[in-house]
Amino acid sequence: MHPATSTKRDLTALMLFCMGLSAPLIAQADNAELPALGAAADQTSVVGLSAGGYMANQLAVAWPERFSGVGVLAAGPWGCAQGSLSLALNQCMMTRRGAPSVDELEARHNRYMAQEQVGSAEALSQLRVFVWHGEDDEVVEPELSMLLAKQWERWLASPDQLRAERSENTGHGWPVRLPRDSTSGPQEWGNCRQGGGSYVLACNENLANDMLDWLYPDRERIGSGEHDSQEESSASEQHSGLMAFDQSEFAVKGLADTGYVFIPEGCEAGNCPVTIALHGCQMTQEAIGDTFVRHTGLNEWAASHQQIVLYPQTENSMANPQGCWDWWGFAESTWQLSPLHDTREGTQSRALMAMLDRLQEVPEETPGND
Repeated sequence: MHPATSTKRDLTALMLFCMGLSAPLIAQADNAELPALGAAADQTSVVGLSAGGYMANQLAVAWPERFSGVGVLAAGPWGCAQGSLSLALNQCMMTRRGAPSVDELEARHNRYMAQEQVGSAEALSQLRVFVWHGEDDEVVEPELSMLLAKQWERWLASPDQLRAERSENTGHGWPVRLPRDSTSGPQEWGNCRQGGGSYVLACNENLANDMLDWLYPDRERIGSGEHDSQEESSASEQHSGLMAFDQSEFAVKGLADTGYVFIPEGCEAGNCPVTIALHGCQMTQEAIGDTFVRHTGLNEWAASHQQIVLYPQTENSMANPQGCWDWWGFAESTWQLSPLHDTREGTQSRALMAMLDRLQEVPEETPGND
């Protein structure tokens, strides 16, 4: 079933997917263009939570030759929704219609490969993969991430390339360890077990550190910075490289006007790898302010390992009321019986890859700066 024909009940359920509290917008000046930084092309990763996790899978499967690793938190197998909002709600979040068939999804993947709409099996087999889920997740059933892990086991060259974990007493969201000097109000943090709020969960667990250490096993800290845990550095030091940029030049259905990018000191000179970080539903800047782009722990790891973090942003709309990434096909043409959202032709996927292309583009030299 195409999203345009979904029932009112389905739309209502989707609105409840990642319901969070609203937060005021960050005051901003006119946003600059996303800069060309000559970023490294051989160590790119994509990570995401929930709807962002589904989208991270889609990017990695569509363009595996462009990535070295993928991290998926609280999401199910690639291709799960198959262009259907009803399946997304009833088989990919809950399993009221039964668990998705990994064999059926593998047949979908094989069809895409035959049509060169996704990357090659060889390129896919070389990735490193991190899969995580909270045991008490009541939004996306933990069983679904185990099916995702089984999917990747089929694709990867070695089981040593996959790390699949589940955390006890943890709900739906991204676990973090709060900074010692945190003065954030309670609306910024979800209760670890119940989730809610911003879906950034105060669990005393630095999941970003564990995930990126796994995805980059040979990377060492740069310089003398000690950023192993989120509480060890000041807020100004952690986020001094965070900037807003104008997403309008990458405009496609579902994207907001403004995105964010974290550029640590030294990465302006080029050769830093990129991590694309994709928020979940109701985790946009419009919904929860800067909580996701500042407090997941990604920036701390990036600052001490010379890593650029790209934070693209979605927006709310009638077709997508909670600002989710497109993992069921809403951003594609309504006349398509089988939307290609999970292929190289995916509207949002192409926009995200264009942002990555920009960061990896070598900047033009400015005359007179010898």
